Amino acid sequence: MSARAPLDRDHGLELLRQMLLVRRFEEKCVELYSATKIRGFMHLYIGEEAVAAGAMQALESDDAIVATYREHGHALVRGVSAASIMAEMYGKLEGCSRGRGGSMHLFDAATRFYGGNAIVGGGLPLAVGLALADKLRGRRQVTACFFGDGAVAEGEFHECMNLSALWDLPVLFLCENNLYAMGTRIDRYESQTDLALKAASYEMTAWSVDGMDVLAVEEATRRAAAEVRAGSRPCFLELRTYRFRAHSMYDPDIYRSKDEIEAWKQHDPITDLIEQLRAGELIADSDVEALERSIAGEIDAAIAFAEAGTLEPVAELERFVYAEGASA
Repeated sequence: MSARAPLDRDHGLELLRQMLLVRRFEEKCVELYSATKIRGFMHLYIGEEAVAAGAMQALESDDAIVATYREHGHALVRGVSAASIMAEMYGKLEGCSRGRGGSMHLFDAATRFYGGNAIVGGGLPLAVGLALADKLRGRRQVTACFFGDGAVAEGEFHECMNLSALWDLPVLFLCENNLYAMGTRIDRYESQTDLALKAASYEMTAWSVDGMDVLAVEEATRRAAAEVRAGSRPCFLELRTYRFRAHSMYDPDIYRSKDEIEAWKQHDPITDLIEQLRAGELIADSDVEALERSIAGEIDAAIAFAEAGTLEPVAELERFVYAEGASA
């Protein structure tokens, strides 16, 4: 692999802005959830921000994105507005899924963001279908499919890896390995914990990346996306990361030790990037403070938008459930 390109100020600040936006947005969501402004299930991405921020930098605007139920970060970095996401969290009509999806079902056709999928591994066959459609139409787009390590134990994973390799489909599989499938550690449900090695058995290029290093994620994704785009062949990245918060807001998080969590927090991707930028004399404290102010304003505006939003009228609740005007 070639040496990493030097980091410049503007690019470093943009990566930092994206990760800070995801972190602060979700921290505010915790407050709103506790105040019962947001209801239902909610899964936080805190600690894993480097994966979404780094990977999206290497993807084109017309590439397709498929994500999991822990997708707030992917959607924000992809360009789905904080306002439409927050309105969706509130269940308002102005949300990106008209308030019908909530936290786990964010969707935005304009940015080719296809979920938000609540079923573990559920996004994998969707990604294969999107990639097949692009290939049949002669498009050069990549379909980037994010999923957790728990999905590797699902049948869809193996079916989709097999078909994408057999049919030479342009899918970039991005496995966010945070070590836990809900509350079960990976070595308790996978006999082979080297997930890149498992993926390579399907005759596709696969390797592991430090998912807490945003620059390493960007570099690896750029290389993998270029390979997929050039050869219309699938590729697999195992992004080794860690969630600092519990699996969901309902999870008591008693299956791992506090020492383990604190040890991983010593490799916080946001703190690490700030230190790297400071070491290179690319930013000052005032730059970080300016980013924080700007992000706080964006989140406040998103909350105001959501608060002022409207609930879907009861008379319209049957819309989009059955096809209208279909003959018997």
